[in-house]
Amino acid sequence: MTPFGQYGESSASTRSAFHSSRTRPPKRLQELCGAILPLDLSDPELSLLARKTAEFLDKQPTVVRAGVLTAATILEAASLAFYRRPIAKLETSKRERLLSRLEHNRYSAQALSSLKALVLLVYGTDHFSAETFQRATSSPPARPDPVLNLTSAIAWPSITTCDIVVVGSGAGGAMAARSLARAGMDVIVVEEGSSYSVDDFREDLPIDRFTKLYRDGGTTMAIGRPPIVLPIGRAVGGTTVINSGTCFKTPSTVVHHWHDSLGLALAEPDRFNDYLDEVFTTLQVAPVREEVMGRNGELCLVGAEKLGWSAGPIVRNAPGCEGCCQCAIGCPTNAKFGVHLNALPQACQAGARIVSEARVTRILMDDNRAIGIEAMRRDGSRLVIKAPTVLVAAGATETPLLLRRSGIGSHPFLGSNLAIHPAVSVAGRFEEPVFSWRGVLQSAEIDEFHESHGILIEATATPPGMGSIMLPGYGRHLLWELNHAEQLASLGAMVADESTGKVLGKNHALIRYDLGRHEGLMLLQSIKFMGEALFAAGALEVLTGIPSKPIVHDLKELQQAVENADYKDLHIAAFHPSGTAAAGGSAAFYPLNSRGELRGVSGVWVADASILPSSPRVNPQVSIMALSLAVADSIIAKAEGAKS
Repeated sequence: MTPFGQYGESSASTRSAFHSSRTRPPKRLQELCGAILPLDLSDPELSLLARKTAEFLDKQPTVVRAGVLTAATILEAASLAFYRRPIAKLETSKRERLLSRLEHNRYSAQALSSLKALVLLVYGTDHFSAETFQRATSSPPARPDPVLNLTSAIAWPSITTCDIVVVGSGAGGAMAARSLARAGMDVIVVEEGSSYSVDDFREDLPIDRFTKLYRDGGTTMAIGRPPIVLPIGRAVGGTTVINSGTCFKTPSTVVHHWHDSLGLALAEPDRFNDYLDEVFTTLQVAPVREEVMGRNGELCLVGAEKLGWSAGPIVRNAPGCEGCCQCAIGCPTNAKFGVHLNALPQACQAGARIVSEARVTRILMDDNRAIGIEAMRRDGSRLVIKAPTVLVAAGATETPLLLRRSGIGSHPFLGSNLAIHPAVSVAGRFEEPVFSWRGVLQSAEIDEFHESHGILIEATATPPGMGSIMLPGYGRHLLWELNHAEQLASLGAMVADESTGKVLGKNHALIRYDLGRHEGLMLLQSIKFMGEALFAAGALEVLTGIPSKPIVHDLKELQQAVENADYKDLHIAAFHPSGTAAAGGSAAFYPLNSRGELRGVSGVWVADASILPSSPRVNPQVSIMALSLAVADSIIAKAEGAKS
């Protein structure tokens, strides 16, 4: 096991990060790191961990830094209350008893969990950085970086004109821009994030890649009980740059529900199937190959086979994938075929232009007609793009904010109807090494319970060190778990949820989502299913993620743990926000009409996850892309009708 910081001392990029902060990190932060991990770490190791944690925090939003300080204060106050001594002065056994006590207290558990996640993210990504770099560079890129007609906003003129401006370059915006450009329209795509090359993903530190590629440095949260981590990408290519690459066609039952029950003309079944096929062709979707699946996916399939459950390799847009498990921090071989590698360069070939690093502040209107957009460069200066049509594809958490800032977001259900696919993870400890991160990040699926329960189980690993949050305990126990992480196989399950959340605000999203009882019980049921699969595959024990019973050793303990658990205490993540500017037949319930145009105005359309009227029940990127193709065709048809 590589000592913390050892690789960094031999890496030029890490040496730069190491010396970027000459001052000693705050004493409270160093004590915090020593509380989560053993204080008997040598001082150079502990100082380095605290320094890197401080550097990571410096890149986070103010609210995140304030939250960490508050959690640290709670921890210190608890130590003084129980032992009348600062936590740094406690002997190891007392410190670990204190942390265990706080972990089982509902009011302090969340604060403690957030601190643990922070320290483990920094420690884990640095700890495994040698292997991350080795696997990132062991194979040459599957394809070169694309040729894009791209200009940074700082070099873009203050005023330009075009036929249509597309706000956002992710799954929806890229696919729509390609169709519109191919139809002969002058298209400009405006993206808030930066453009990254394959060399960026081969050379940058894992923690830096994580911070750059995610909105809010990866700390976006849905506030509720329990709070839910909701990571969202921000780059040229959007979330397709950092998603798992999993590609499921929208289930036919969902398509018919959208069209027949909700009045979504965009989802006319025969035409929609053509769009789905077009997406699959663009993305070069294929099942995960056995030789790159990795042991994590193999064990998932072994467990399912022994239980007689329906399962198989996941289909992905990753031609040439070698299984380095770094999808979530940017593919270092350009194998994962995000839209920055296909739809965007194809749009540029048809004449589209891309402006990066510009945040669209508002849509410009004249008497309820769109006339363009205003955007802000990173230096605070502004630019204007004049266009009679604006296609918003900023994502489900940002699109409602832009419409509100523009004075056209008054529909009562704008920002409502949020679905997020709540998800939990479980790990199984095996006698032999598994090395879950040596293989495809999402490699195999168990769909046995998808129709009956709305539960989709996927063999899901993380880049090395980034999945440590599921490890139980603190202090010496946690360090032992870290030292034996290679023996763990991990599964994740997501449940199809009702659209009950909301996105509030104009300038920064406030996401509210209270987990429903049905979804909570299904998450607990999914823990049971995943535990059964892991035991069937030969696991010695299962790490449940249930705070009251984090480790079980057999099916009976697993059953009891699930029966006695409260779903509101689970550590939940989500990855697929959708539905906040839904399209449908009812003017009362849907902010967009059935073709994807904002009601009450002319020339404003939406083509991202916002328009999904309900959860697609599967990983949504293919559904988003298909709907965006349909929206683009609606825009083209309307333009042609106006000419005639």
